[in-house]
Order: sequence, then structure tokens, then C-alpha cells
Amino acid sequence: MTRAWRQLTVLSLAELGALALWFSASAVLPALEREWALDDSGSAALTIAVQAGFIVGTLASALGNLPDVWSPRTLMTWSVLLGAAANGALALWVSSLAPALVLRFVTGVSMAGAYPPAMKIMATWFREGRGLAIGILIGALTVGSAVPHLIRGLTDLPWRGTLGAASLLAAAGAVLVRAFVSEGPHRFPPARFDLRMAFAVFRERGPRLACLGYLGHMWELYAMWAWIGVFLAESLRVRGGGSYAGLNASGATFLVIAIGALGCWLGGMASDRWGRTALTMVAMAISATCAAVTGFTLGGPPLVTLALASVWGITIIADSAQFSTAITELSPPAYVGTALTTQTCVGFALTMASIWLVPPLVRGAGWSWAFAALAFGPALGVVAMGRLRRLPEATKLAGGRR
Repeated sequence: MTRAWRQLTVLSLAELGALALWFSASAVLPALEREWALDDSGSAALTIAVQAGFIVGTLASALGNLPDVWSPRTLMTWSVLLGAAANGALALWVSSLAPALVLRFVTGVSMAGAYPPAMKIMATWFREGRGLAIGILIGALTVGSAVPHLIRGLTDLPWRGTLGAASLLAAAGAVLVRAFVSEGPHRFPPARFDLRMAFAVFRERGPRLACLGYLGHMWELYAMWAWIGVFLAESLRVRGGGSYAGLNASGATFLVIAIGALGCWLGGMASDRWGRTALTMVAMAISATCAAVTGFTLGGPPLVTLALASVWGITIIADSAQFSTAITELSPPAYVGTALTTQTCVGFALTMASIWLVPPLVRGAGWSWAFAALAFGPALGVVAMGRLRRLPEATKLAGGRR
């Protein structure tokens, strides 16, 4: 194994641990709803708080050019430790919604220093095969996001134990980064503070269209991840019981989200071979179709629901890393970290709207139309990436493979 692949392995394991924090509260939401008497707004707010914190963190990071001015390794280490501490405090001491929202917000802020810097570090190790490398990294992020559901599905831990386990995984990830991660030989040029660079990703046509494609992808992604577990549980309830091939709803949710790691790997290989725009357009077309039809399987045969949700889980994330990879190829080299951070900031701001939208749509029109509303994002993303494909700037992508 080359040093670059060893670094990819270690950084992916660290990212897996760190991202266990993201949906830790969502995984225990049924228990919190019972214990704290939460309504739909309170339940959604626990997920929204993380997104809001991430937006504030990425905005501050982008405005300050932090991933480019500071060591991304140091930024990542301390950010993950902050998130582990905030999530651990929630597990140990909190018994009501208001302080939980504050701590989930802090957790989201910390994720801003755990996610974009990791992509920048990995880009310094790979020029050829960068799409696959960042795809594997995002695959680890995907599995990490699903881990709390696995803990919940396989153990009888109370909700505090599930949150505590996620914090321990994150702390272990921070130790891995500090002890074993370093920047590679393809380092980007040193940068000075420049406030204007936070918005440079929107000034040029190429990065702007890649960003618009990413926004379409993000409209769908986190709303699906946030609510698919609730849908799977409700589908069994409407049917009158049963399981998903022997899995309870939590186990099935882990499978549906974690199987996205396979999509990241396949998407990375396909993107490096056939082009960034080609892969993202195909993946978004399939995931949009899944969004449009999955909700109609409510109460139907569990294997059908699980199969369709799994295809959705694979394709909904298969393109994610490739939008980030495209930004590393289209942006000014000295400010790649800032561009990545701005992209993720705007994308996650949009997720707040789509996550919040699902519960009222479910109440008013049912799961079928609530999920179908998510299809509009990737459909518009296909249009944006199709326009990028026709531009001369697209020759910078994947060694000219558009």
C-alpha cells in the first residue's frame, strides 16, 4: 500500500468516527420524543440545529480563509474534539429541548472544521484518481453518519448511551488525525487572508455551475437521511408489523444510509473514468426517480420498500464527492479550502429548508408527495451540470473527461 493510500485509509477512519456525531440525535429521536414530549417542530429542530451550526461554522471558516491560512490537520483535530465534547455533554447532563438545541448547534459548528479540511488534505495526496479518493472519503462520512442507527438497531443502549458511544468514536477520530494524518506532496500554494475569496466560487461560470449542481444534490440528500428512518418505521406500522429481511427499522435505516459508501466508491471510479458531469447527471437522475416513487411504497411489501430505498441510498450520495472534486479542479489553487467551505456552507443552508419541509408535507399530503418534493433538487442539478459539460472550463475536470 502506498503512502497516499495509507493516508486515505487513516483519514477515512477518522472521518467515519467524527461524522458519527451528525445524526446521533436523529437516531434516538423516538426516545427523545417520548421522554421530552416533542412535537414535529421540536423533532425537526434537533436536526436543523446541527445544520445551522454547520452553516455558521463554514461561513466563518470561509470568510476567514481558515482551511487555507491554518493547518487543515490542526483545524480538523480540534474541531472534532469540540464536537465530541458537545455531544458528550448532551448525553451526560441534558434533559430538555432548549439546551439540547444549543449543544447540537455547537456540534454542527465543529463539523465545519471536520469535513471541508479533510477533503483538502486528501486532495494534496492525489492528482490522478482524485475523484475516487475523495469518493472513498465521502463514503466513510456516509457510514459514519449511519453508525448511530446501527448502534440503536443492534443494542439495547438507552439514548444517552448511544450519544456517548458516538462521542467516543469522534474522539478516537481526532486522535487518528493528530497522530497519523499529514498533508501530501501536492500541497496547494500558501494563501493570505482575502475576504473576497469566500465568494469567488460564484464569480466564475465553471465553479458556479458546479455549485448549483451541488445545491440540487443537497436539497435531496440530508432531508432523505434525516427522515428515511421515520418513514421505514411508519411503513411497518401501517402494514401491521413485520421486518425488513429480518432487520428492524433502525437496522434498515443503517443499511440504506451506509450502503451509500458503495455509491461513493463506484461514483468515484466512474467519475475519474468517464467524467464528473457524466457521473453526477446519471446519479441525480436515478436518485430523483427514487425520490419520486419511494413514498408510494408506504405500508407495502417491506422487501420492495427496502430495495428501492437502498437504490436511493446508493445514488443519492454517489455524486456528492464529485461536486467537491470539481471545485478543487476549477477553483484558484491557493484558495481551494475556502472554495470547498463556501460550497458546503451554501449547500447545507439549503438543507435546512428541505429538512423542515418534510413533516408538514407528510401531514398535509402524505409520504408519497413529501419525498416526491425532494426530486426537484436533483432534477435542477442535472440541468446545471449539463450546462457545465458544454463549457470550455469543463476540460479541467477529470483530466479532460468532463
